[in-house]
Amino acid sequence: MTTTTEKVARRKLSLLELASNLDNVSRACKLMGYSRQQFYEIRRNFQTFGADGLIDRLPGARGPHPNRVPAATEQAILDHALAHPCHGATRVEQELRLKGIQVSSGGVRGVWMRNGLLTKHERLLRLEKATAERKIELSDEQVRLLERFSPEFRERHIEAPHTGSLVAVDTFFVGVLKGVGKIYLQTAIDCHSRYAWARLYPSKLPITAVHLMNNDVIPTFEAANAKIDVVLSDNGREFCGRPDQHPYELFLQLEDIEHRTTRVKRPQSNGIVERSIHAARRALPRRRTQDLVRDHQERSCSTTMPSASSRRRPASGTRHEGPRAPAPSATASPAESKTATAKGDESHTRSRTRATRSDPQSAAASVRAITVLVHPRQAALTSDIMGR
Repeated sequence: MTTTTEKVARRKLSLLELASNLDNVSRACKLMGYSRQQFYEIRRNFQTFGADGLIDRLPGARGPHPNRVPAATEQAILDHALAHPCHGATRVEQELRLKGIQVSSGGVRGVWMRNGLLTKHERLLRLEKATAERKIELSDEQVRLLERFSPEFRERHIEAPHTGSLVAVDTFFVGVLKGVGKIYLQTAIDCHSRYAWARLYPSKLPITAVHLMNNDVIPTFEAANAKIDVVLSDNGREFCGRPDQHPYELFLQLEDIEHRTTRVKRPQSNGIVERSIHAARRALPRRRTQDLVRDHQERSCSTTMPSASSRRRPASGTRHEGPRAPAPSATASPAESKTATAKGDESHTRSRTRATRSDPQSAAASVRAITVLVHPRQAALTSDIMGR
């Protein structure tokens, strides 16, 4: 009996004693805060059940509800919850109906609620506890669900028993540089030793992925007398394609390396290389990287890039796209004014064409400046890419 229940029972007993002492029911009820109807009900329960009659009883059926499912049906529901912990109430009802057991989805939920199995995680914990207590053979579905919802399995490490057993690769978009375009970071990491390689490229093509593997990754393993067994990548176009035509697939076949890909829309399967990319970003902020590349461009392409004075922001109202057409004089004829305007427009068009015309050598030099910032031997390959 709880403390609150004891207090209520004592108060009711005090009411009965006060009414007996005062010999006045109305006055006793007014002093204790009860109505006369409540007094007569309390006295009747006390005379019938004794001290237990002073305890408040909740309305409803006593003991098992008459509409509760039979014990055999309840055991079948519990067995099914152990075999398939992630099935919902409607699915359990349908599965049991196929076995000849009639039960509603509400009855299934009632059984779960009485046994503390209302949520999916509670049923999974019951399965894990039952597995720990006795030796049983788990099905593939049960193993997959336990691995999926177990925090320890969620924080597991990639299985890489030795160096070169698994190399993860990925492409990361760095940003856009004015005058150069998009910049991509090709990254590879050995899942056993956590040794990583990275290069900047102006595009994400299969040839850039091959270049990183051929010039950096494989020579490092050959110098250590090691071999790459498996390469793990996503389903990007720079990594995947027809095995008989795609450059990256052909390169891995020539090097006798197995190529594995992650599941679609599951980037966490290749999370080790994602974390290495974010670590590189934190080590070298994005703005600082752009400043380094821009400074290197200015030093390497001083003959093709404009001077510092010409890069200043023009003053308001000043034109920098060619000479302004001479204004027609007040005394000039309409024909002369029209001729002067036409000459000014033609000169302005020629100047704008010269200003916006792209120089292939300047563009190639700008891209080489970016690639040299990572590795000097990459300039030749970048020139070939820009030529294509």
